[in-house]
Amino acid sequence: MVSKDQGIGGAILAVCVIVIIGFLILVAFPGQVASLLGQKSTSGDSIRLETILVLVSIAFIAILAIGAWIGWTMATTPPPKPIEEITTEIEEKKEEEKKEEPKAEESAKPTEAAATDEKTAKKKK
Repeated sequence: MVSKDQGIGGAILAVCVIVIIGFLILVAFPGQVASLLGQKSTSGDSIRLETILVLVSIAFIAILAIGAWIGWTMATTPPPKPIEEITTEIEEKKEEEKKEEPKAEESAKPTEAAATDEKTAKKKK
């Protein structure tokens, strides 16, 4: 079974391959494409020029769109915390853990002491 992401990836791959083949056909055989489309008055060179113009325009717009997306992301993302602030938080957590450890040891000691007191009391009897 194909996951949703794999299906989308396969569709993108298929569309890209079809566009590549179409572009190569338009650039390599412009005269035949013009005759297939019924444009007898246009020359092969004008179709080739229009094909390259469309491709360059799409690429230029895509690059500008990526630049705009990066700019929007940078403008709307909050700045990170300073390193000093992060290190103080880490140190505070370590100090809290150290303070909690002795409390846990102290609570364990009375039970151990009580158990040893009971053992000595039983031995005396």
